[in-house]
Amino acid sequence: MNPNAPDPAAAPAARRPRFASLRQWFDGAAAPAGGDDRRIDWVRAIPFIAMHLACLGVVWVGVSPVAVVVAAALYALRMFAITGFYHRYFSHRAFRTSRAVQFVFAVIGAACVQRGPLWWAAHHRHHHIHADTPQDLHSPGVHGFLWSHAGWFLTPAAFTTHVERLPDLRGYPELRWLDRYDLAVPVALAVALYGLGALLEAVVPAWGTSGPQMLVWGFFISTIVLFHATVTINSLAHQFGSRRFRTRDDSRNNLWLALITFGEGWHNNHHFYPGSARQGFRWWEVDITWYGLKLMQALGLVWDLKPIPAWVRAKAVA
Repeated sequence: MNPNAPDPAAAPAARRPRFASLRQWFDGAAAPAGGDDRRIDWVRAIPFIAMHLACLGVVWVGVSPVAVVVAAALYALRMFAITGFYHRYFSHRAFRTSRAVQFVFAVIGAACVQRGPLWWAAHHRHHHIHADTPQDLHSPGVHGFLWSHAGWFLTPAAFTTHVERLPDLRGYPELRWLDRYDLAVPVALAVALYGLGALLEAVVPAWGTSGPQMLVWGFFISTIVLFHATVTINSLAHQFGSRRFRTRDDSRNNLWLALITFGEGWHNNHHFYPGSARQGFRWWEVDITWYGLKLMQALGLVWDLKPIPAWVRAKAVA
């Protein structure tokens, strides 16, 4: 017997982590490839990298006004779903709404390709407890800019949805389904956009769009810009800006980040008092998500928007 020959029984075991990584593309309930492993799982990272490369398809599909408008509209709608619902509602319960509206915006949020609502909320609640400590997976001060921006979520340690942190949400089967099969909504959106582009090409050829063009602009470019805008709150809003409140973390207020994230850039405000539905604490602090929530309240779609208490304003550092 050759002592250097590979053990046939060991081969399936060696392949098992990779197989688990492949399953995680489609099934969020698949066991992580490693419990507290904070190294990037490159198999899981393939779709993330591929989405960036797909943006280069613009060289072949070209551009049209209608494709750009659709991309911008989807950026705005999905950013509001992330900031208003994934963040202020699911993570912080800063207002109340019906189960139907909750589900609709959970679906729109899932279209952002930032995992499901339960995963997002569970991780974010953990972030507030451990902000800018070694237990915070995306602290730029602890782990560096690149890791906090686009590294941490590609690790096995970050994959699991910790439903024990969500006693108020884990009882909704529709949210658990969206969380488990978080790829379903993005794929449906991509197919719909391709179909829309093909339809417009056939019905209104003068508009100069097509299925591939609408897919590249409406899905890939819009989604990648949305992703990088969102995660600036992890990587930049804990490094650059002003500090109105003394907090245990490095959170900052940053106007430019607030503009591209619809109000999330008032991050020091938020870390001092995360329970408010409003993050721009002053009238001049632009908070587009807050304006949208006020409109939804006027329409009866949400209610009990939690205000900023007077004592919070009084705590501001001169």
